[in-house]
Amino acid sequence: MLSAWNDIDAQKFIDRAVAAGQPEALGLRIYTSRLIGQEPDLVLHGGGNTSVKIPESEGGAIIHVKGSGWDLGDIEAPGLPAMWLEPLLTTRAIPHMSDEDMVAFLRKNLLDPNAPNPSIEALLHAYMPHAFVDHTHATATLALADQTDMQDVVKEIYGDRIGFVPYVMPGYSLSHACNDALNRDPNVDGLWLEQHGLFTFAETAKASYELMIEFVTMAEEYLAGRNIVIPGPEANDADAPAALTDALRAALTEQGSLGETPALDFRTSPSIRRYLARDNIAELSQRGTATPDHVIRIKPFSMLLSATDGAVEIKAALADFAQRYTAYFERNAAQASDEKVMLDPLPRSVFVLGVGLFGIGANASSAKIAGDLLEQTARIVNGAEDFKRFAPISEPDLFDMEYWSLEQAKLKK
Repeated sequence: MLSAWNDIDAQKFIDRAVAAGQPEALGLRIYTSRLIGQEPDLVLHGGGNTSVKIPESEGGAIIHVKGSGWDLGDIEAPGLPAMWLEPLLTTRAIPHMSDEDMVAFLRKNLLDPNAPNPSIEALLHAYMPHAFVDHTHATATLALADQTDMQDVVKEIYGDRIGFVPYVMPGYSLSHACNDALNRDPNVDGLWLEQHGLFTFAETAKASYELMIEFVTMAEEYLAGRNIVIPGPEANDADAPAALTDALRAALTEQGSLGETPALDFRTSPSIRRYLARDNIAELSQRGTATPDHVIRIKPFSMLLSATDGAVEIKAALADFAQRYTAYFERNAAQASDEKVMLDPLPRSVFVLGVGLFGIGANASSAKIAGDLLEQTARIVNGAEDFKRFAPISEPDLFDMEYWSLEQAKLKK
């Protein structure tokens, strides 16, 4: 992966920030956030987050953190709400805080009470002492992060430059886990989050961004050294099968949960067909998502069809998916500490064996998001399976993410 940093472009963002009465550092934060967000092999559709600390501000130091629901690819200053930093740091001494209390605490410390909710990982960003912090769900790193027992491999790739953090659900607990990891070794340049993604941090925007590019490249090179090359995003190279598309849309419309006109986004490419041709695809497609927050877009598992399926077979497959999803909900909701209300039991990903996949949504935008995530997932899983075994977070952890109130708030926005 190559750095897209350009001194001339960086200066334009500095100049624009200064003209708007904003700190130069915020201009650079917007610039490198966009560089990250516009690279689909780093983040997709609101994934990842970034921050910058402004030490000399009237009233004390502040931190700008990506706002929940914002997309890094086209982020503007309002998408990086500012909070007072010092109160956030006091929470390092508080071992537990509920999701709702954390959100209320973050909002209490916003400089602008009308700003969007800061990222669920805002405290994690605050705890890192560096001025700039970047977080991605890069394709190459996920192919390795979605494995078991990878601490030694991370050490082999990065030496002492990256700290390893076992999987912890994003939010308050993850913030403390990362703070503990940094306290164990304060000299690292990044943190590897098992089954989740990668953090880098530095005192300048360019340094933090280019560390991210370097570390993702090192993951790519490690895989390439084992004859595993993950292609970049691939364009469609065939049209959707018309009869199957019409039958699937009609069956989804009949269900009613996705509105009067459910949207379908068809994808096929060499990587997708290679994924669908795997001998274990029936089981592999049910294991989970490549990074935790994808579950709110594509659900925890997929529905499989054959290219020759018609209306009868598709309706039966939808009924089977609904039954499996209801069972998944019931067994996990029974273990939850609070009452959960089941979401619609319709798939967001449909795999047509030997042909391609459909992203499903209530509208074209949500279907495209699902399609983009699934296309990346196919490439990630191919790499993960070629390396060893694709091992995402467990079903109970997936359920916690899918039915987490703070994640559901993103979709409501």
